[in-house]
Amino acid sequence: MEPFNQSNPARDAVVWRTIEAELREPAPNLEGLPIVDVGGGTGGFAVPLAAAGHRVIVVDPSPNALASLRQRADQAGVGARVTGIQGDADTLGQAVEADSARLVLCHSVLEMLDEPVRALTQIARVTVKGAAVSLVVANLAGAVLARAYAGHVSEATALLTRGTTDGTETRLRRFDPRSLDQLVMKCGLVGESRHGIGIAADLASHEGAEPDFVAALRQFELEASSRSPYRDIAAGIHVLARRPQQ
Repeated sequence: MEPFNQSNPARDAVVWRTIEAELREPAPNLEGLPIVDVGGGTGGFAVPLAAAGHRVIVVDPSPNALASLRQRADQAGVGARVTGIQGDADTLGQAVEADSARLVLCHSVLEMLDEPVRALTQIARVTVKGAAVSLVVANLAGAVLARAYAGHVSEATALLTRGTTDGTETRLRRFDPRSLDQLVMKCGLVGESRHGIGIAADLASHEGAEPDFVAALRQFELEASSRSPYRDIAAGIHVLARRPQQ
């Protein structure tokens, strides 16, 4: 399989590598089944996956995002392989049949929900037994350090001690590896791998950077993603979890 196109090659490198490995040699019972992208928005993952030959269902609450998804998929010539459904993670079971997805993506969604257990339970239900779920969540440690580095020390302290800030930003749920592992297990999934994402890519200024710099940053993310302490202080946590066969 050829590597997927990447809109953010440094930050998303680890996620794409994990997804590619998962799709490379699927179990026989998974062949032909769709990928479901929960909160997939305008298709940053869905369109490249469809271009690689997969059927993708994007479930997103925003009609504007779904309209952009349709336009993007059509422009890429993969409109027939991409289906957009308005909905959210909490009601996923109403949009997607149980035991029907070969892989479910849930990236930067759980931290915005009041009931992440309910959402991830729904995700587990639509995933075929033996298939995987790709989760990306905001990392508490990374958020604390990012604020401290930016000079917002009071916000960093508030986030460190209370898990929220009193600023004007939207309050998000942040996870640490332990709380994410507990959530995964509570919803009937088994965590297989964990990586840090955005270790340097979220801090280094690389807008308009030369290709060599972006390539070097991508390689750093790949190398550091599984090494402690670097993965522990990343902006995000990526976990590949699996629904047990039994």
